[in-house]
Amino acid sequence: QVPLVESGGGLVQAGGSLRLSCAASGTIFSRRFIDWYRQAPGKQREWVAKIDRGGFTNYATSVKGRFTISRDNAKNTVYLQMNNVKPEDTAVYYCYSGQGPWGQGTQVTVSS
Repeated sequence: QVPLVESGGGLVQAGGSLRLSCAASGTIFSRRFIDWYRQAPGKQREWVAKIDRGGFTNYATSVKGRFTISRDNAKNTVYLQMNNVKPEDTAVYYCYSGQGPWGQGTQVTVSS
């Protein structure tokens, strides 16, 4: 199976913003939910946000009010807009449909 492909990570200063993208096949994109996860060095993978086919969203407490998940159905792409980032947001970010392999993720590093 082809994993979702994450992109858009990079180095950003605390308080800044970054937008991550998740490109999926049509079949994968049609699944009910697509989620963003992250994993910091030495830590467990952490769920960040999810979005369903209708655009309903939910967020982890740690990012609520700062991150926004959205989707562009025409482009088969899910986004994670990260605002007011903190050093604690530093992690590899993954998107996942609930089925199939995990992708390589995209590294987000927040400097203080």
